[in-house]
Amino acid sequence: MKVAILPESTAQGEVEYRAIAGGRQALAKTAGAALDAITAQFPADDTGTLVIVQSHRPDQFFTARQTQRLSELVARWRTARDAGKPLPPAEQADLDALVDAELQASGQRAAALLADLA
Repeated sequence: MKVAILPESTAQGEVEYRAIAGGRQALAKTAGAALDAITAQFPADDTGTLVIVQSHRPDQFFTARQTQRLSELVARWRTARDAGKPLPPAEQADLDALVDAELQASGQRAAALLADLA
């Protein structure tokens, strides 16, 4: 199961974290609590969750340009979501492609870390 955890600002200026996995969502005061809340929603036989913490800084696997565009699209997605509307199809496709690219980059980072440990 792939889980994304995104920080969100509250009306009081605090930060909360929304965990999203498929059609499930959980909101909590910390990223760890959001992860716990969403994994509690998974079926009992779904025990294969791997968590990778990404600093969201550009690197050799996901460029500064990709990072900036992803941030822009996530902000637009949140605005659309809060208005009860979807993103325009082209932007949603771009967002999906960037999420997939970041997932692939995460795998490449993990492989590089593993190689460094060997």
